[in-house]
Amino acid sequence: MGTNAKLTIKQRLENFKAMEKEDKRRWWGEFFIDNSLYIFLIAAIIGIAVYNPNFVSMKSIINIVSLSAANLPIALGIAGAIILTGTDLSAGRVVGLTACVAASLLQMAEYPNKMFPGIGTVPVPIVILAVIAIGTLVGAVNGFCTAKFNLHPFIVTLATQLIVYGTLLIYLMQGNNNGQSISGLDKSYTNLITGSILSVPDGKGNMVPIPNFVWYAIVITVVMWFVWNKTTFGKNMFAVGSNPEAANVSGVNVAATTILVFTLAGVMYGFTGFIEGARIGANTANTGLNYELDAIAACVIGGVSFVGGIGKIRGVIIGVVLLRIIFVGLTFMSVSSNLQYIIKGLIILVACAIDMRKYLVRK
Repeated sequence: MGTNAKLTIKQRLENFKAMEKEDKRRWWGEFFIDNSLYIFLIAAIIGIAVYNPNFVSMKSIINIVSLSAANLPIALGIAGAIILTGTDLSAGRVVGLTACVAASLLQMAEYPNKMFPGIGTVPVPIVILAVIAIGTLVGAVNGFCTAKFNLHPFIVTLATQLIVYGTLLIYLMQGNNNGQSISGLDKSYTNLITGSILSVPDGKGNMVPIPNFVWYAIVITVVMWFVWNKTTFGKNMFAVGSNPEAANVSGVNVAATTILVFTLAGVMYGFTGFIEGARIGANTANTGLNYELDAIAACVIGGVSFVGGIGKIRGVIIGVVLLRIIFVGLTFMSVSSNLQYIIKGLIILVACAIDMRKYLVRK
């Protein structure tokens, strides 16, 4: 009897160890699957750095930081829509419209091809307010139609994307422009955005300037972090994204929250457009084209879930930076822009598949 008891205890210990080993194996399997995209991206970054060491030079790093900063506001705007289980296809066209409006109002007074020669260079603060107002209007329309008519954001923003693009094409035909690119920007505008108050050494005796818009992106990110995490609106946004019916029962105004989320996204697009207008320097109807795809990809890479109610500001930042690193790296490897679209699409597909898998496992 004693021997059988000892064997039983021994068997239990062996079973426990086997279960513990299986749990560890399962945990590692889940870890690699859930983080496979990050692992792949990091491995790709290392491979690119080995292939071309200039990829990790200070000049390249500042370039990556600058590109990330330029794309961060639009990603922060779209992230809110994704948290509500939606998206925003109009974002890129709103950026294009606001960029062209800002550029047209801030051309040099003496520029021979000035779009509106009858007016001088408009003060920068007024232009900032104007482009933010445009973005706010489009965002409010998106939110209102989504909330009040129970339409899916995909349909609503697809419609507003076309409307905004048509508006942009009409706008570019006004004045003396005749559909040409808008350039010849005033120094007050370009210095504000692409000028620099700080430079860093590149290790080769040269100084690499950090564009001013990097600091603006940091300020915008801090403000958005505060809105998401420290305000009632932020808490309501996540509640509506998680379960709109439960949020409504809890006293949250679901319609108002939805409208505000899309309106805030429109504000972010206006900021992005103002930055892009000066950063690009020669704005056309193609300005902002497919910007929403980059922003959506960055959000899903950063863990903002399409199932709703899940996402963090730091995740959006990580997603934007990783995506920029990959595409700058592909340029260093001389990969064509056509192939980069394919890679971008695969990244979105894989990221969404992993996100859905995480959701099903939690469920």
